[in-house]
Amino acid sequence: MATASSKNSAPHTFDLPLSLIAKIHAVRKVRRLKTATAVVRLAIEEFDFEGCVLLHEPHRQISVRITAAQRAMVKRYAQSKDSSVGELVRLALENLSVRPARSRARK
Repeated sequence: MATASSKNSAPHTFDLPLSLIAKIHAVRKVRRLKTATAVVRLAIEEFDFEGCVLLHEPHRQISVRITAAQRAMVKRYAQSKDSSVGELVRLALENLSVRPARSRARK
């Protein structure tokens, strides 16, 4: 038989970065909350959903050719870092300077 509280709530599963898991633990400790559920409910109650602006950058899939050595290297790093090839390529592109690095040797 379902209790009154279980009728008013349902489990919701989602991925969070470890930094937010750590924040949930910190909030529980400081605010003396018993569960992660209590922290999430508090966050939802206090957050200004009307006024928030979500930054969704449009994505587009592209196809490029990389060398077999580059592909193997990125796949190896993706596995060792528990990541995806796409995530590492995005990170590499985000960190790529538009201007080439200056050469230190002057002629």
